[in-house]
Amino acid sequence: MNPDHLSILVSSLETSMPFYDALLPLMGFDKIRPHIWKNADGFFIQLQQAHEGTSPYERNGAGMNHIGFGAPDAKTVVLIRDRMGALGFEVPDIQRLNGASAIFMMDPDGIRFEITYYPPGMHVVS
Repeated sequence: MNPDHLSILVSSLETSMPFYDALLPLMGFDKIRPHIWKNADGFFIQLQQAHEGTSPYERNGAGMNHIGFGAPDAKTVVLIRDRMGALGFEVPDIQRLNGASAIFMMDPDGIRFEITYYPPGMHVVS
């Protein structure tokens, strides 16, 4: 079985939507309805408002640490980083990980998105 969707609860849709409206199209997602994007493989991401009084995302706490997406080439990693930076979002330097190129960006709640290019022959999970 393959995953078919990801639901992300954010503390403020108003604050988070500019980040996702910028990032997801760069990753090949099309907005199909407010707060819902879908890619060519049918995988979709939906954003919802978190319930009031719930705890915020904590990087090393229990739960999802980050979501990773594979880029088709190293240039795509650079393109996404440059475009997000040009739009005013904080973007880190590209990390070189044993031949792979990766960026780890955070949404306004601190949820991390990894975009990585793995060169041919590189094992994704070791």
